[in-house]
Amino acid sequence: MLYALNENIKKLRVARGMNQVKLAQALGVTKQCVSNWENGNVLPSIDMLVKIAEVFGVTTDHLLGREERSTLDVSELTEVQRGHVSLLIEDLARANKER
Repeated sequence: MLYALNENIKKLRVARGMNQVKLAQALGVTKQCVSNWENGNVLPSIDMLVKIAEVFGVTTDHLLGREERSTLDVSELTEVQRGHVSLLIEDLARANKER
């Protein structure tokens, strides 16, 4: 749902340890722009929505709250490293289900 966009931008930014200034720099906008998005005052343009998704490594559907899946770019890893990441993700998911 579109109303989740502002919340999703903030959650993704915080989860990656970024402040609004760092995200703004990564996107080539002002801190005020990021603040307005996160507060729900203004919606980013479609082009900016794509850039935000790229910075966070998620789909635009994820940003918009239309899907829960997110992706990780592991193209720079070896096959063995990808296997380790996959096992780690499975272990974390299992631990979350057990809570």
